[in-house]
Amino acid sequence: MTMSSSPAPRRAAKAVLTPLRLVALGFAAAIAAGTLLLLLPAATQVDKSTDVLGALFTATSAMCLTGLIVVDTPTHWSGAGQGVILALIQIGGFGIMTMASLVGLVLADRIGLRGRLNAAAELRTSGLGDVRSVVVGVVRTSLLIETAVAACLAGRFAVGYDEPLGRAVWLGIFHSVSAFNNAGFALFSDNMISFATDPWICVPLLVAVVLGGIGFPVLFEVARHVRGRTRRRWTLHTRLTVTVTAALLVLGPALVLVLEWSNTLAERGVGGKLLVAAFQGIMPRTAGFNSIDYADADNATLLVTDVLMFIGGGSGGTAGGIKVTTFAILLFVIIAEVRGDRSVTVFDRRIDSRVQRQSLTVALVGVALVMVPVVVLLAATPFDLDVLLFEVVSAFATVGLSTGITAQLPGWGQLILVVLMYLGRIGSITLVSALAARERDRRYTFPTERPFIG
Repeated sequence: MTMSSSPAPRRAAKAVLTPLRLVALGFAAAIAAGTLLLLLPAATQVDKSTDVLGALFTATSAMCLTGLIVVDTPTHWSGAGQGVILALIQIGGFGIMTMASLVGLVLADRIGLRGRLNAAAELRTSGLGDVRSVVVGVVRTSLLIETAVAACLAGRFAVGYDEPLGRAVWLGIFHSVSAFNNAGFALFSDNMISFATDPWICVPLLVAVVLGGIGFPVLFEVARHVRGRTRRRWTLHTRLTVTVTAALLVLGPALVLVLEWSNTLAERGVGGKLLVAAFQGIMPRTAGFNSIDYADADNATLLVTDVLMFIGGGSGGTAGGIKVTTFAILLFVIIAEVRGDRSVTVFDRRIDSRVQRQSLTVALVGVALVMVPVVVLLAATPFDLDVLLFEVVSAFATVGLSTGITAQLPGWGQLILVVLMYLGRIGSITLVSALAARERDRRYTFPTERPFIG
């Protein structure tokens, strides 16, 4: 055993967790308030009623930006109820997009200069600036994008589908907010299937989903480069996020196109096939809009979608999943090991071993959070593995895509999805924040020994 002269661990580590608890409790309180509001008679149509589980499930799905439903949104909820759902989506979106930055700023005041720099990089903050600039930037950018997309959608609904102006505006606002925040709630019973081949509806939704899901640190950095405010090259985080996102934006639609060409896309022309494939190849990262019925999709398509949902989108945005940077780091770890490299390098930058361990931790915790509920539901419900895995991954990754079995699950099964949606939205940020804040330096090291691998 070798002694080390490293300083003793800080005693303030316990206090570091306080902001994380506040974040988790804040989201739980918002879900509880949303549940109570959705239980009010005014929140439902005159011939409908809502039980506690239905209200809790819907409030959690909206606040956690998931989109899974147990009741039909346009026919069950009144205008007031839909307004509550929209408010929860917007609050959840603002909360998620500022959470990583704000927690990083709080941690920065608690863990010293070296830890502050690590936290800023690992918690997806764009710097160690003040809280106000982070919040104002997020809110301003969100509202700008949502307004532009809402205008496009409202115009199409009014002109192309003869919707009254008031309803067209409401449809535009609701679906724009739902898309940018990667929620996937829709005010049509078949979601977006009726508009599957309408580019004036699908393309604005795709743009909003991609911009919301790529992450604000990336959006802000790209915007600075476009405006010429900086000549420095992109940070490693931005380069990784953009590169992997671009690859998945091509790979996802291509796989859906091939796998569904003679199935759910069979009756559509080439242009329609391309648009629907693009829509369904991009939405799993991570918005629950669908322009095909996943109950009719090929099992291979479901599995590909599972993988896309699990990977998710960019850090510091509205997307869920383990995030593209986590996936990329693990991929480069494998490449480095296969090549026999001593260190993991990406774009001429060496990846710290702590980041590698954190990526592995996030991925394996995600696998555990998916597999345990799948095994429980598989043993206790009549549904097959493919649809249960799809449902559970969709809940964990806060996507909202479904084969239609959500409402058919027993009450305890729906509660499992509620917990998964909450953990999927809060858990990954809380976990990474806690890992970033815990930097223990032992005064000793143990002897090295190599177990057999493989």
